[in-house]
Amino acid sequence: MQNIHWEIKKFSELDSSELYALLKARVDVFVVEQNSPYPDLDYKDQFAIHIWCEDNNEIMAYCRVFPENIKYNEASIGRVLTTKKHRGKQLGKQLVEKAISVIENEYKTSEIRISAQDYLLKFYSEFGFVATSKKYLEDGLPHTEMIRK
Repeated sequence: MQNIHWEIKKFSELDSSELYALLKARVDVFVVEQNSPYPDLDYKDQFAIHIWCEDNNEIMAYCRVFPENIKYNEASIGRVLTTKKHRGKQLGKQLVEKAISVIENEYKTSEIRISAQDYLLKFYSEFGFVATSKKYLEDGLPHTEMIRK
């Protein structure tokens, strides 16, 4: 992990190779690995700031963040992933910390709503997210909305 670096870009700043790599990582984790065929391309990427780390052009962790009134009334974080090969390196923690920082600095708010897979509720609670009563199946997987004030 000597060449690891973080990128933070708006959709319009992504080049085609970066976009391809980000979408591939999302499909690899959410569609293939989690065996959950779903429409990943939701016409919201264009409104997001994309955050990822890579090593030698290989995506290691990724998420996208939104201002208020795109996904929820609050700012939000979504499509949070660490690729299988790079799990256990604390990249998810660094990623969420960066996402919160970007939201606070770019969107000037600390109020963030997420849709968390239930097995990650404890992980997100470490960043101040609190589970709401809204629980649901999304793409066949149990999720809970969480809020950070």
